[in-house]
Amino acid sequence: MQLFPELKKIYTAEQQSARQAQRLAEFIAWGPVVFQASRLMVKFGILDLLRDSDAGLTEGEVAERTGLSPYAVKCLMEASLCIGTVLVDTETDRYSLSKAGWFLLNDPATRVNMDFNHDVNYEGWFRLEESLKEGRPAGLEHFGDWKTVYEGLSSLPEQVQRSWFGFDHFYSDSSFPEALEIVFGKHRTRSLYDVGGNTGKWAMQCVGHDAEVEVTILDLPQQIALMRDATQGKAGAERIKGHGINLLDPSAAFPVREGGLDAIWMSQFLDCFSEEEVVSILRRARAAMTERTHLYIMETLWDRQRFEPAAFCLTMTSLYFTAIANGNSKMFHSEDLMRLITQAGLEVEEIHDGLGQGHSIIVCKKK
Repeated sequence: MQLFPELKKIYTAEQQSARQAQRLAEFIAWGPVVFQASRLMVKFGILDLLRDSDAGLTEGEVAERTGLSPYAVKCLMEASLCIGTVLVDTETDRYSLSKAGWFLLNDPATRVNMDFNHDVNYEGWFRLEESLKEGRPAGLEHFGDWKTVYEGLSSLPEQVQRSWFGFDHFYSDSSFPEALEIVFGKHRTRSLYDVGGNTGKWAMQCVGHDAEVEVTILDLPQQIALMRDATQGKAGAERIKGHGINLLDPSAAFPVREGGLDAIWMSQFLDCFSEEEVVSILRRARAAMTERTHLYIMETLWDRQRFEPAAFCLTMTSLYFTAIANGNSKMFHSEDLMRLITQAGLEVEEIHDGLGQGHSIIVCKKK
């Protein structure tokens, strides 16, 4: 198995003493309440108060400033002390923020992940075992009767939509500036298919970056409707078109552009499908390509992360796909994705790593 150096160092040899390993095992066993207690420390503003206090705060002062009962504050503060998000001065009984608490409060990725896990995943993960055994997103059923979360995105509760799109956009948006230079810098790109284009954020980036490019978004009809609402009236939106397509249907061909196509873009898209479906989609993309067409696949490949916490987040995200999204896809190890690209009759021209929050762009052409 290929792993970037930092990951190889951590994942191929034991890192903990027996006592540390025992604590981690208990941390896992109490994981659900660790999550909820920590989330509420953020929601109730307790971590904010501790961060902004020069000398720390007692439990009584926290209760007075938050309006919570002394009992509620005592439970949360003692739990957080053992979790590791706060520290206590045993002489004064004043609590302060730990390094972990600071990241929980201030790291944008952590905040996005917390909202995503609470609003989108938490209840559904109770059915992870069922999802793994049956290959279907059993945890999605508490939201609605859909085969995949993508069919129901426009019907999800507002807060769930906000957290879902917040998670999706946070990771992709940070890579857009560098991605634009890759797509438009080396090759002349005047026509581009944005496959799985969602609300059109990447398409808007493209038409804003290049005054001549025309973008066609290929996505489910209901997503095309969301895209049109999101882009209406914005500069360059007249150069964005929509093509409704069910990409799970192996007979649904990509439109063939008269005069040929310059680029096909797939951002955080292929990880939404099973391996068989990925090969089918890539083969249909290949059929719409000419010799000059480049296919750009942007994914967060868990084995190509510079820092270990990113790999951790990505492998955990795979289980969101299992229980909530579709029941049969995951975040890719690069070797698996390369194998599927080859099976589809494509070849890799180059790979760009380290974009934004840890994305890679794989540039492909017809074999």
